[in-house]
Amino acid sequence: MIQTIHPRATPDNGKLSPTERPAGQMQERVRQKKFPGSVSGIFLLLAVTLGIFAIPVSAYPTPYSLSADSSVYVSNVTYYPGAFFSGDSGTVTYQVINGNTNTSMVVNHASFSDTDIRLTSGTYDSSQNIGPLQTEPFTFSITTNASDGNYYPTFSLSFQDGESMHYQGLVKVDNRPLVMTIQDQPDAYTQGKKNTISVQIANPRSDDVHNVIFTVSGDGATITPSQTYIGDLAAGSSTLVNFTVTPNAPTTLDLVVGYDNGDNAHSIDSTLPIQFTTDKQQADPVMSNIVITANGTVYTVNGDSTNAGLLNANGVTITALSPAVPEDPYQNYVIGTLKPDDFGSFELTFSVPEGTKSIPLKQSFKDSDGNVITSTQDIDLTTAQQASQSNAGPGMLPVLVVVAIVVIGAGGYLYMKKNRKQ
Repeated sequence: MIQTIHPRATPDNGKLSPTERPAGQMQERVRQKKFPGSVSGIFLLLAVTLGIFAIPVSAYPTPYSLSADSSVYVSNVTYYPGAFFSGDSGTVTYQVINGNTNTSMVVNHASFSDTDIRLTSGTYDSSQNIGPLQTEPFTFSITTNASDGNYYPTFSLSFQDGESMHYQGLVKVDNRPLVMTIQDQPDAYTQGKKNTISVQIANPRSDDVHNVIFTVSGDGATITPSQTYIGDLAAGSSTLVNFTVTPNAPTTLDLVVGYDNGDNAHSIDSTLPIQFTTDKQQADPVMSNIVITANGTVYTVNGDSTNAGLLNANGVTITALSPAVPEDPYQNYVIGTLKPDDFGSFELTFSVPEGTKSIPLKQSFKDSDGNVITSTQDIDLTTAQQASQSNAGPGMLPVLVVVAIVVIGAGGYLYMKKNRKQ
């Protein structure tokens, strides 16, 4: 209780000194000065106290506050593979960060759910502690049979205080395979000629693929290399693969590209027919003017080889094939290099079994790449001239012409000499 002391009725005109004023009046003023300060202090103390107790009233009745929960978030989500084929299996990993600088967070349950992307592993049901500024990964195994499109599975995380966090991350189902295209090949294929073929392999998908391997095979052909390891092929990129093929017969090449989308194996395949046609530019030696002379079972063949192509024919060689047996002096004949429209003569000697009516002549040459190209032409031995006839035939014609010229010249000289004497 505050006691009020009534002073005497002494007028105070403000000119009295403190010692001249009544004591009771002086005490009252002192008390009036102290009273308001005490009341203000009491109210201030009550306000602070009420403010302190008011803070937990609006928070959860746990060690965590709303701000602490809100500082826990998903910083990154990674799907492997980055995009799924229908039927692919893979994983998804959520990186959860505790953004609080001095508060650890306890999570009780982490789960994955979606109707199109199925969970094939379990959920995280045990409590886990995520320290201040620490990251905790949560990985789930998943699979899908969904069609092409974008999907948003839900990741849920429960806190110890009963609150939870939900996050939806994008995952794609992309059924576009790799694309294989013949980038370059020769205009024509020739037996025994080595050609280079270029194949482009492109990845139109929205994710990278791995362990890309290109394989080519075919009967009746020599292929180098038959398999090429490419490795990774980034989304939206392409690469070129070169190989050589030397066909010995018409065939079909089988081209296969195998690759992994995540841990799922996939492949594409194609075929490339190899048919022999005439190269419009290649060298083309042609044998002509064939003359056959027989001396018993031994034959001599004379002829010309003309390059009717547009490129050089290198190392042109003529050989008689079985049943012919090459004989000296010309078991085979090397003409050498024939330029376009150029020709060279050849001569062969060989023997044949009695009764043989025809034999093949083989002509071979090398192109600019060193490939050996061969062709054959049958000759009819029944058209052969006998050696006795051939001596008086075209083979002796140059000699006879020379003799005739000499005789005529000598006769003319003698005739002129005789006329001068007369």
